[in-house]
Amino acid sequence: MGTVHARSMDSYPMHGRDLGVNADDLEVMEAVQETKQEVLENKDVVVQHVNIEGLGRTKEDYLGYEISDVFTARNLVEVMRKSHEARQRLLHLGIFKDVEVVIDISEGADALPNGLDVTFEVTELKRLTGSYNTMVGNNEGSMVLGIKLPNMLGRGEKLTFQFSYGTKETSYGLSFFKPQSGFYERNFTLNMYKVTGQFPWSSLKETDRGVSTELNFPLWMTDHTLKWEGVWRELGCLARSASFAVREESGHTLKSALSHTMVIDTRNSAILPRRGALLRISQELAGYTGGDASFLKEDVELQLNKPFIWGSVLSASLWGGMIYPLGGQPTSIADRFYLGGPTSVRGFGMYSIGPQSEGDYLGGEAYWAGGLHLYTPLPFRSNKRGLADLFRTHFFLNAGNLCNLNYGEGPHAHLQKLAECIRWSYGAGIILRLGNIARLELNYCFPMGVQSGDRICDGVQFGAGIRFL
Repeated sequence: MGTVHARSMDSYPMHGRDLGVNADDLEVMEAVQETKQEVLENKDVVVQHVNIEGLGRTKEDYLGYEISDVFTARNLVEVMRKSHEARQRLLHLGIFKDVEVVIDISEGADALPNGLDVTFEVTELKRLTGSYNTMVGNNEGSMVLGIKLPNMLGRGEKLTFQFSYGTKETSYGLSFFKPQSGFYERNFTLNMYKVTGQFPWSSLKETDRGVSTELNFPLWMTDHTLKWEGVWRELGCLARSASFAVREESGHTLKSALSHTMVIDTRNSAILPRRGALLRISQELAGYTGGDASFLKEDVELQLNKPFIWGSVLSASLWGGMIYPLGGQPTSIADRFYLGGPTSVRGFGMYSIGPQSEGDYLGGEAYWAGGLHLYTPLPFRSNKRGLADLFRTHFFLNAGNLCNLNYGEGPHAHLQKLAECIRWSYGAGIILRLGNIARLELNYCFPMGVQSGDRICDGVQFGAGIRFL
């Protein structure tokens, strides 16, 4: 929580001949002290000054909004609460290593009898910092090295270089981050990057070199992201045995796309929530600002979580999306949807549901997936908090479908096709939560509704990631 320090309520020495206190004056001094304490604890106070000590390259005007609420406090309890909230906001800016709060009685010619001074003692981050960590994606892991220049220009700007080496993807990039003064959640980001990925389920490798800009802002209960991305994509075959359909997709393309994402997230945890809901709606329009790719893409994610009996949690989730080709151009294998695996429809191979050619999965233009889950604490665990709190038993029922659509047909025909050949599975397993970073699943799966060409994982299946159906 941090520390809020309140200095002595008075500047008088307590007692003793060497401190210059006469016995006759002691009673008067104690009465003065009690009066001051009564003023601070039971009566109104006025915050006269708020100071920030320890600033180096940070501009004072950038912090004004974060601490201004302290001036509205009207008693000592409010002063301490609002000072702590201001401290949390200062730390949230990501430019300070530590922030301490000191509350003291106002001094000086303009000091009021009930006046207070609040001082924030800050320690700025170094001009250059480095980091090393591991990151877990959807059934893949990576090592990440980073170099940051925090608070580069004194108003929260950040320049970051990051290199990532993973099991399926290698990337490096440079990004510049700029928040709005007084409104950190409203920010702008500029990225330049190169990403090389391998997709063995499609016998495909892809190298992207691109530039993107993002504008993030909250609006009422929602968070929004507006993004433009220009990327030069190079597609190639991962193996000599790649199908002709994949070889046809090989070559260079240029994609320019505008996208918008809206998120409402009331969950208490993004990894293994006990309560709350998530709604994420994304739209992407490619080709309007140039490039070879031309399509409109819609994607929706919904998740509901509710506590159940004996510490268990019921969870329901639904995913869905469609991609509409524009200008008579077919969609690229790199833009389509993929389904299946331990993070979506369990019991099937990774992205191994739907259209395929000679064993290479080509993705689909429309999909849906749903899941029902019951998470329970481990049986026979002790009442003491410990390692067992990181584990949950898991019972699940998943279903979904992925296909291509004939856009000359109407919506009724599209829904009918999505309702055909539904893959589904059920099973049980164990979940390990890795803090708020990722989670691991070990499930025993029973895949059902298997279609010709689907790759299944009948029995034990391991999954790791941050986004699960």
